[in-house]
Amino acid sequence: MIYNLLYELRDLFSVLNVFRYITFRSALAALTAILVSFAFGPMLIRWLRHRQIGQQVRSDGPESHLQKQGTPTMGGLLILLAIVVPVLFWSDLTQPTVWAIVATTLGFGGIGLVDDLLKTTRKNSAGLSARGKLIAQLLLAAAIGSSLVTSGFSTTITVPFFKSFAPDLGWGYVPFAMLVLVGSANAVNLTDGLDGLAIGSAGIAMATLTVVAYCTGHIGIATYLGIPFVDGAGELAVFGSAVVGASLGFLWFNAHPAEVFMGDVGSMGLGGAVGAIAMITHQELLLVLVGGLFVLEALSVMIQVLSYRTRGKRVFRMAPLHHHFELAGWHETKVVIRFWIVAIFFALMALATLKVR
Repeated sequence: MIYNLLYELRDLFSVLNVFRYITFRSALAALTAILVSFAFGPMLIRWLRHRQIGQQVRSDGPESHLQKQGTPTMGGLLILLAIVVPVLFWSDLTQPTVWAIVATTLGFGGIGLVDDLLKTTRKNSAGLSARGKLIAQLLLAAAIGSSLVTSGFSTTITVPFFKSFAPDLGWGYVPFAMLVLVGSANAVNLTDGLDGLAIGSAGIAMATLTVVAYCTGHIGIATYLGIPFVDGAGELAVFGSAVVGASLGFLWFNAHPAEVFMGDVGSMGLGGAVGAIAMITHQELLLVLVGGLFVLEALSVMIQVLSYRTRGKRVFRMAPLHHHFELAGWHETKVVIRFWIVAIFFALMALATLKVR
């Protein structure tokens, strides 16, 4: 919005030419997101407390989490606001990729919002049923995948470490997109359980994908690295920077001991954003490495369920994985910081693969 208005005046004021640089607008997006978080965070927390919209702690969770009962939740609304405002301000709104990723983020955030509202209304940790939540996610992901295919979006996927092997899925890209988006949304959602864990990890993953988006949208860098060039993907760097800024802004209030939790509206929205940016940049498979921590968290749940159903035994003290280490005696803050280190490790590995082809 502001970018489109100001850039039109570049012939009158040469200084406005600076807005043509995606890196400059990305920095502005991150700063704006932080400022929006700081400006509206305290107001949102007060409103949530006034409305008694508090966290409903799982009865089967760690006992140390019982003290978190009633902490304001649905703070993901702040995250979404801090993402959308900078994107509207500093992105090139004529690029369809911008609208596609914003719609995906808000769509998955909307499903999470319904889940949070049901939990609040019922005063327990049971929101949408697992089946209902999955169906809603699948329908949304199918709609997004179909719209991409019908709009002429390339349905080829990039395979890490291979320069020329890029299979074209055709309409098979729709179920593939469903797997990517739903898997990403739920993996981030499972990681949300400790103060600062999900938002910090999501910020690290999105910072990585922001670099990938910038490289993908720059024909010179894309050609040098041997990755697909996607026209308009560079604008996603502005979006990604807004997410990183929103993550830092929310972490200010979510750091231990948390003043507010993001809820499913935040975790699902962020998961949808991470999956969408990976899809638009044709780095869907690289997402497994970028979000390696999320993959480990999701795998821990699947392994735990499978083991208990087939053998009647648990592999972990509790799933997801972060609870296992909590019950092993690690303090919550130590778990979070060490998991962030793991997330950074995976992020660096993912960036290294861009040249190893």
